[in-house]
Amino acid sequence: MTSRFFRLALVLGLLSAIGPFAIDMYLPALPTIGASLGADIGAVQMSLTAFFVALGAGQLLYGPLSDRVGRKPPLYAGLILFALASVGCALTSDVHTLIGLRFLQGLGAAASTVIPRAVVRDLHTGHEAARLMSLLMLVFSISPILAPLAGSMVIAWSSWRGVFWAVTLAALAGLAMTGGMLKETRPASARAHASLGGALRGYGVLLRDAHYLGLVMIGGTAMGGFFTYLANSSFVLMGHYGLNPTQYSLAFGSNAVAFIGAAQLNGALGRRFGLVPVVKVAVGAGSGVMLALLGHYLMGGDSLGVLLGLYFVASALMGLVIPTTSVLALEEHGVMAGTASALLGTLQMLTGALMMGGFGLMADGTPLPMVIGMTAGTLVAGLLTWLTLGGQRHAAGLLNP
Repeated sequence: MTSRFFRLALVLGLLSAIGPFAIDMYLPALPTIGASLGADIGAVQMSLTAFFVALGAGQLLYGPLSDRVGRKPPLYAGLILFALASVGCALTSDVHTLIGLRFLQGLGAAASTVIPRAVVRDLHTGHEAARLMSLLMLVFSISPILAPLAGSMVIAWSSWRGVFWAVTLAALAGLAMTGGMLKETRPASARAHASLGGALRGYGVLLRDAHYLGLVMIGGTAMGGFFTYLANSSFVLMGHYGLNPTQYSLAFGSNAVAFIGAAQLNGALGRRFGLVPVVKVAVGAGSGVMLALLGHYLMGGDSLGVLLGLYFVASALMGLVIPTTSVLALEEHGVMAGTASALLGTLQMLTGALMMGGFGLMADGTPLPMVIGMTAGTLVAGLLTWLTLGGQRHAAGLLNP
């Protein structure tokens, strides 16, 4: 039983990591892609934005569809679409075609983002579900640490096109795991009660819940600040500061380590102080750190050490904010937790993509425009925290005053 439990966590975690792997492995290649295709920074960043938009929007499609037809058919379809689009990306010679193919790739990746969470809900509840989800997230979290380094190695051995051949192999491995190691967890009897109308009504209820939306957008705007860093960091760290792809990968991975490490403290801190106070303190401290970083550049500073050091701290603080606000957002919607989770993922991904695209218009390869976008995301998260959680709201003992 235990070995099957861990094997399931490994399979679901690896499936969930395919989309992030296609993002993080791609980052060291951004400057090279621009030079190869004769595209400016904004056009190359748009290929990243297109992926995020599709990855967010696609979750709204795959969630209800998997309720209606079962978990595995949409997962097969998504992985096949992802693989075909990846092959197209590897062969393209035009940045506009690359943008369109990255959109299709993100749409395929959305299946492996939302469906593993549904499989967890199908099989387990309570402590066992939490245990399985934590193991899944542990596997999933390896991607932002290792994928940029793997991407830089692939680029060194071949070219930026090799990155897309590598993620094609990842999709094929996902198809093999789905076929050979994952059983259908949505029985036909359960599918009969699912309908598109029911999903739409659930989304309507959630979109009228201001408290839910406030919590979702605290995480979404905080994530948007990170997405701005994600889209610009390779140009700034490699182009402006002169890091090579391997050095860049290590610098980027350090932020993922900070985020993941701090996130492991959420349970203990929440039990000790309450989840709402944890969010308030972390958002406030994160805003202070980012204002200090912005002040450094506005006053003429240009230190790589200051950028990496302060953003390491800010990343750790966001590790306390983003998972915790997700828990709080879903707490009062247990009856429709799947629908609430899908909408949360979509809204946060789209918010991040819009912020990334908007601040990408300011990008010039120097640190200041990037830092402005990163700081703006944190400050808006702080404002939303004050508006949403300024008055204490208690639920199920999770929110200690």
